[in-house]
Amino acid sequence: MPIDAVVFDIGRVLIEWEPERFYDSRIGEARRRQLFEQVPLHGMNLDVDRGHPFRSSVYALADQHPEWHEEIRWWHDCWLQMVPRAIPRTVRLMQALQARGTPVFALSNFGAETFELACETYPFLRGFDRTFVSAHLKCIKPEPEIYAILERETGVAPQHLLFTDDRPENIQAARARGWQTHLFTAPAPFAARLVQAGLLTDQEAA
Repeated sequence: MPIDAVVFDIGRVLIEWEPERFYDSRIGEARRRQLFEQVPLHGMNLDVDRGHPFRSSVYALADQHPEWHEEIRWWHDCWLQMVPRAIPRTVRLMQALQARGTPVFALSNFGAETFELACETYPFLRGFDRTFVSAHLKCIKPEPEIYAILERETGVAPQHLLFTDDRPENIQAARARGWQTHLFTAPAPFAARLVQAGLLTDQEAA
């Protein structure tokens, strides 16, 4: 089946997203595990991805857990340290696809404010042909609605989309709609998939 557009997740595909590594560096792995077991940091972050305000969501959670007050606030105050670098080869693949004339779309669970911070730090994130951010849409992957919005807004039939994401549940939801998919584990296998699909040459994917 020919591919008319490639859809990228962002976190852990184009930029690193490593809150656990950040906390390990600050308080050690043992205390980080304790923190994440006692405080629903990732659940709070999903609320931000749905469009809840970033700072007030983090600070409200900190107020609910005074024993971890400072550490929870780091999620807001030190957020950029949790996305410490781009993943250069995947960025090159995105740009190589565009150079070949293949549209590239973003489909990402991201907060409104954090997405702006990420774009300021990594300007290539403004380079997608279309960008679908969960906070703007008020729904998140793997909910069917967010995939339906992309289909509707781009006009690309599901079977002609190739989607890469690092989370199996997001891949499964896309596959259930008829999308072609690739579970992202590292840039090299994804590059090979793009070559296999005829979207890039070996040289372009290097």
